[in-house]
Amino acid sequence: MDATALFKFSSGLYVVSAADGERRAGCLVNTGLQVTAAPLQVSVTVNKDNITCGVIRDAGHFSLAVVDETADMIFVGRFGFRSSADFDKFDGIESAVAATGDPYPTEHVCSYVCCRVVQAVDVGTHLTFVGEVVDAGNLSDEPPMTYAYYHGTLKGKTPPKASSYVEGVS
Repeated sequence: MDATALFKFSSGLYVVSAADGERRAGCLVNTGLQVTAAPLQVSVTVNKDNITCGVIRDAGHFSLAVVDETADMIFVGRFGFRSSADFDKFDGIESAVAATGDPYPTEHVCSYVCCRVVQAVDVGTHLTFVGEVVDAGNLSDEPPMTYAYYHGTLKGKTPPKASSYVEGVS
């Protein structure tokens, strides 16, 4: 089987984040997806080993910010290759707080949604959170960054905790 066939699935890059009153965390994912229009729901899938997963689970809500093509590898690295356990990913960057109380970056982001979790599905190494959208907004007219752009133009790698990680292939 050639699992790299899944690399051709179209997806974007997103910062998913949450705050549970004691902690705030965020990470970069390529798993944001609109699920339904009525009610307006999105899903996001996060590795169980990420601090962000536990914060979303405990908080019961999250924000999902659409990364745009102005993002550089420094921004991607901040959310994709560092841990919220020992680094405040929002310190020193432009950010805002969603209606749910969750932080989200406002630089290198073209839109955001904030959601109340209505379901969490255990998919093995990850949890998929389905959230009902309680607020959303556009922040710029920049094009959203696709996972193909990230790999092709920025020459980005796929970290081991990513849902699309295939051992031996980056």
